[in-house]
Amino acid sequence: MLTADQTAIIKATVPILETGGEALTTHFYKIMLSEYPQVRPLFNQAHQASGAQPRALANGVLMYAKHIDQLHELGNLAAQIVNKHVSLQVLPEHYPIVGACLLRAIREVLGPETATDAVIDAWAAAYRQLADVLIGAEKDVTTSSPQPPAGGAAPVKESAEIISFYLEPVDGRKVVDFVPGQYLGLRLEIGGQEVRRNYSLSAAANGRGYRISVKRENGGLASNFLHDCIEPSSVLDVFPPSGEFTLRDGTSPLVLISGGVGITPTLAMAEAALAEGKRDVTFLHYTRNREVHAFAETLAGWAARYPQLRHFIVYEHGEATDGGHAHAFGRPAISHLQHSLPANLDCDVYFLGPKPFMAFIKRSLAALGLPGHRAYYEFFGPAEALD
Repeated sequence: MLTADQTAIIKATVPILETGGEALTTHFYKIMLSEYPQVRPLFNQAHQASGAQPRALANGVLMYAKHIDQLHELGNLAAQIVNKHVSLQVLPEHYPIVGACLLRAIREVLGPETATDAVIDAWAAAYRQLADVLIGAEKDVTTSSPQPPAGGAAPVKESAEIISFYLEPVDGRKVVDFVPGQYLGLRLEIGGQEVRRNYSLSAAANGRGYRISVKRENGGLASNFLHDCIEPSSVLDVFPPSGEFTLRDGTSPLVLISGGVGITPTLAMAEAALAEGKRDVTFLHYTRNREVHAFAETLAGWAARYPQLRHFIVYEHGEATDGGHAHAFGRPAISHLQHSLPANLDCDVYFLGPKPFMAFIKRSLAALGLPGHRAYYEFFGPAEALD
C-alpha cells in the first residue's frame, strides 16, 4: 500500500513520463534484455526494433501513474497484460527482474536530481503494488486453465502467405476450452534459443484440438521458422489459450471486419456464431489480392450453408476479370461499412488488422454513429493508441 506522500510523488512524475516515457522504457529494455537472458524468450525482438514495445510500455506506465490512486480507471488494461503474460508463461520470479531494471532505468535516465531516493522508493512501492495485482490475477487464470499437453502440428496452406497448423494432443487428452477471439501461446526452439509467441485461434473450439493460422512476416523469426521447418510429424509446446478480445454473448447482428491476417480471430467468432444460430453475421474482409486471400473457400462454403451470413470481400489490387472472390476493389472505404452495418446501427462490431487500417475503421464507425461501446478491437503485438 502506497503512502500519501508516495502517491503524490508518483503523480508528480506524470509530466516527465508524458515527454520522456519512451526514452525511459527503451533504456529499460536495453538493460533487461542484455543482462537477463532468461527473460529474452518472452519478448518479440521485431517489436523491440520497431519501437512498438517500448511505446506500449511507456503508455502503460503513464496510465498507471496517472491513475495510481484510482486504479479502476485503468479499465481493461490490467486484464490485457494478464492475458498476454499467461499466454507467454510469465512467472512470479520474472517480476523482481523487471522491477530492478525499471528502477535502474528511472535513475539512469532521469538523473540523480530528479530520480531522488524518495522518487525511487515511491516507484518501488508502486511497482510492488502492481506486481502483486498481476501475479495474483495470473495465478487465478493459470489455475483455471491448466497447461495443455504438447500438440502435433499438421500444416495446411491457406494462401501464398498464410499456413494453418492443426494441433492435437499427442497423448489424446482433451484440450483446454477457449472463447472465440483468444490466442494460443507457443514455445519454440530456433537456432538453439527459446522463443515464445502467441497466435490467434482461427477455428471455433471443438474439444479435440486447436487451429492457428500464421502469416509469413518479412524477417519474422518465429513465422518463418513455422513456415519452413514445421512438418506433419512435428510437435509444438503450447500454453493455455488466453486473451480479452472475445466474442460476447448476444442476439444483435454481428459485424466482423478484418484486414489481412486479422481474419484469424474473426473466423473463430464467425464459426461459433453461425453454429449457434442466434444472430445475423456480416463478414467484411480486406486483402491485397487473390493470391494472399486466405480462407476464401471456407467463407464461400459458410455463405452457402448459413442464410444468416453475408460476406463482402475487398481486394486492394486486381480486377473482376482476375477471378477470385472479391466483391469490390481498392482501399477501405466508409461506403463498405455503410453496406455492412444495419441501418439502425443495432449491432456489435469486431475489427482487427494493421494499425492504420484499424484507425480508419474506428474513425469511420464513429462517423457513422455507432456507439463506442459496440465496437471491439485488439492489436496483434503491443497495444497502441488508435486516436
